[in-house]
Amino acid sequence: MASEKGLYVTEIIPYEQHTHIECQLLLQRAPAGFPSPGDDYIDKTLDLNELVIKHPAATFFLRVQGESMKDAGIFDGDILVVDRSLEAVSNDIVVAVLNGDLVVKKLEITNDSRIRLVASNSSYTPIEITQDMKFEIWGVVTYSLHPHKFKRIP
Repeated sequence: MASEKGLYVTEIIPYEQHTHIECQLLLQRAPAGFPSPGDDYIDKTLDLNELVIKHPAATFFLRVQGESMKDAGIFDGDILVVDRSLEAVSNDIVVAVLNGDLVVKKLEITNDSRIRLVASNSSYTPIEITQDMKFEIWGVVTYSLHPHKFKRIP
């Protein structure tokens, strides 16, 4: 079994909007392939700040370390967009303070109000929150940034 906690936050970066960059948003969706793009497919522009940041004063970027959320598409080194103004509900992916450590897990709240933090990797055991633990929801993960093109070795 892997470590109980598994995915740690290694860096916290507050959101600061320095630039407004708009990219072209294509009207046609690409299910598996991508048609030859032409100007007639361009619907409008898209500002990534507007897309991923709904509450600028409460938004932070976190870099994560570990493999416990890989089945949710969150990998070692990814950057998470976290909104601290949202109230977490069951099945949200959250950043939580657990006994002094920031961890990233799926929040499960049972019908009898028990709380568990669950990894998205079967190698990790769910963590049932008990009264003797120091526990707080720090924020709700709204987006994850994962590179799909890696440095190529010459």
